[in-house]
Amino acid sequence: MPELPEVETIKRTLEQLVLNKTIEAVDVHWGKIIKAPDDVERFKQLLIGQTFRRLGRKGKFLLFYLDDYVLVSHLRMEGKYRVLPVLTEKDKHTHVIFTFTDGEALYYNDVRKFGTMHLYPIGEEMNRAPLKKLGPEPFDSAFTFDYFKQKLNKTERLIKAVLLDQTIVTGLGNIYVDETLFKARVHPMRRANTLSDEEIKRIREAAIITLKEAVELGGTTIRSYVNSQGEMGMFQQELYVYGQQTKACKDCGEEIIKLKVAGRGTHICAACQPL
Repeated sequence: MPELPEVETIKRTLEQLVLNKTIEAVDVHWGKIIKAPDDVERFKQLLIGQTFRRLGRKGKFLLFYLDDYVLVSHLRMEGKYRVLPVLTEKDKHTHVIFTFTDGEALYYNDVRKFGTMHLYPIGEEMNRAPLKKLGPEPFDSAFTFDYFKQKLNKTERLIKAVLLDQTIVTGLGNIYVDETLFKARVHPMRRANTLSDEEIKRIREAAIITLKEAVELGGTTIRSYVNSQGEMGMFQQELYVYGQQTKACKDCGEEIIKLKVAGRGTHICAACQPL
């Protein structure tokens, strides 16, 4: 699943491709992707004549700001956007097409059909599902040490599960949680309320640094993720533990192992992250 760095890279790419383009027509071939409004025809009607003015992002959500509305898009596992000429043949995995007045179109492709789209009047998006329950991003000023410590001290859940909880901190997914905990030298099975102030500080700082580095390198290419122009992110070359099982730890030389923690495949160096 694209995480914060991948979605930020997609946003930056799409900014070069869709800004100031006006929607002439909307075709929806898989209506279940449209979550709001609950009438697909209404969704289409509201978008016709609207122009893309700017793009935003909240955690793993793309925000397309038009004249009067904001389209909130979650790519989930396999969602992809491409800008192509209108006459490009639609494949079976293309489910939404936004045709522009200039002869191009924005194609939304989703092999697994898990992606979602919500359309709201501008100003309502942060107070409506799915954005209203999201916690701060690691980059946000609200993600302070005191905020983070308070959240961790209130729960006995495993620290990996807490970091994956988008209501506490948004934007971290499986890849970057594993990398964050390795850099912080914290085992993913530690109970959140047992962490010391120093460990909490290290986790917070590692999350910020890891995501910043990943954004700068265009994200991580795992499985089928590419950005909106088909280019791969390069952060996979910087991974310490995620997907590195059986390889030697870059820091100590011990073998990276894979566990299952909080229902997710989890990668650690047992020497660097003792339980």
